[in-house]
Amino acid sequence: MAKRSAVLFLIDDTYRTGSETPLMLHRVLGTPLLSWLTHALFRAEVSRFFLVCAPRLTEQAALCFPAGAEVHTASDENPSDRLHVFLSTAEDSEQSVLVVTGPVVYAPGRGSAVPQRTANACMVSRHELMDALDETAPIGHFLKHAADPCREGEGFFSVSGPEELAAWQPVLCRELLASLTRAGVEIWDYASTYVQPGVAVGIGTVLLPGTILRGRTQVGYGCTVGPDTHITDSKIGNHCTVEQSRLDGAVIGNNASVGPFAHLRPGTVLEAGAKAGSFVELKNASLGRNAKVPHLSYLGDTTVGENANIGCGAVTANFDRVEKHPTVIEKEAFIGCNTTLVAPVTVGQGAYVGAGSVITEDIPAQALGIGRSRQSNRREWALRNKKKEEE
Repeated sequence: MAKRSAVLFLIDDTYRTGSETPLMLHRVLGTPLLSWLTHALFRAEVSRFFLVCAPRLTEQAALCFPAGAEVHTASDENPSDRLHVFLSTAEDSEQSVLVVTGPVVYAPGRGSAVPQRTANACMVSRHELMDALDETAPIGHFLKHAADPCREGEGFFSVSGPEELAAWQPVLCRELLASLTRAGVEIWDYASTYVQPGVAVGIGTVLLPGTILRGRTQVGYGCTVGPDTHITDSKIGNHCTVEQSRLDGAVIGNNASVGPFAHLRPGTVLEAGAKAGSFVELKNASLGRNAKVPHLSYLGDTTVGENANIGCGAVTANFDRVEKHPTVIEKEAFIGCNTTLVAPVTVGQGAYVGAGSVITEDIPAQALGIGRSRQSNRREWALRNKKKEEE
């Protein structure tokens, strides 16, 4: 499809469907049907959109367009003037404009199991539509008599009710995954991989079974994601590995690794080469270049410097039931196993913390901090206290 502009009418059809939400805002795999349409059109080189909808729906509908698209909106009460401007600013080469007048999906590679009807989509002459707007003619009347309806062979299909969305779900999902495959992404199993519109995945990246990519997630090139990984609104650099983990609002630098079984919560940043390993939870935490939290740790509201190493079982006690407090671990520091850092506290550059310590005071650079009781061995205690065997 070579057209570059589309006019979309978001019809408030709740009176007909009995739903509280217009059909085009019903969700498929957690994403409004309108978003599936606009992203599919964007992949087909439609880069300019004009949306007509009720004012109460504008904010929600505006979130359904791809990043980078040019989007204009107008109220459904009187869109003519703004639509005229939109059409007049199109490139001279655009002789035709796609107009969507009702619930529709765009699925050029659709399967045979989906409902087949005449689509609520048509092509119109841009200049003829501008002339009709100048004459204040009703847009619906013009479209009825002058438009060229899109046919099923062109990939447009109407949707008459929410009950049809279940049939469209695998079709839309496969269309999107196929577009990623054509762009150089390796997907092991279409049936168990779910990617929402708006997600970007780089060339050479491998998506393993059980991968779910949501929201505005961006994955760089040469990565391996999965299996069984759930990523939302996160940015993953190049040549990263994210295995059997959950990421929400995280930023991961190049050559970093996450998992297995890690949870990176909002505000987490891993710089290049950093590692958040197995059973690690990070919240509003940053790991510097090549810093490592290999396993079994929780760091909240924490800054970790480059080349620092966090031993297993390390925890930052960041919450005193009133406020959250920060922990700073400077570069090249070494935190021993089963250490609790009671915030606010700072571990200086190159400092060491003895295993099993509870640290409540700052540790100077290059120092060794130990916060534990001295070991005491009571000789032959076990022999004196062993239970006598029953006679």
